[in-house]
Amino acid sequence: MRGPFDLEEGSAVILYLQSPKEKVWGLLVSLAQAGIVLHGLDLAVFEDWMRQEARQEESLIAPTTLFYPMHRVEKVERDETSGSLPGYVDRFALEVGRSVRHVLGLEPDD
Repeated sequence: MRGPFDLEEGSAVILYLQSPKEKVWGLLVSLAQAGIVLHGLDLAVFEDWMRQEARQEESLIAPTTLFYPMHRVEKVERDETSGSLPGYVDRFALEVGRSVRHVLGLEPDD
């Protein structure tokens, strides 16, 4: 039986990290006792990446595959829309006109 916060491969998440403090957005690749692997980027550049994709500019900013050891992870938050406040994945789709998964090559072209 799955719980309400079970994270699957491909789930969009925000990691809150310590030492140093960082926030990272990404799609979950794996979650293990040793750490978390994401295909993502620093949350501070998410808006720049979204604008770059919306203008279909050269990819100067792009998500990469990252590993974070569990001792750095303060919390994991599922990226999801809450009421009228859209999650990052939903905002990206509204601004860019394509899904994050499509832009990252995880969904086929229409």
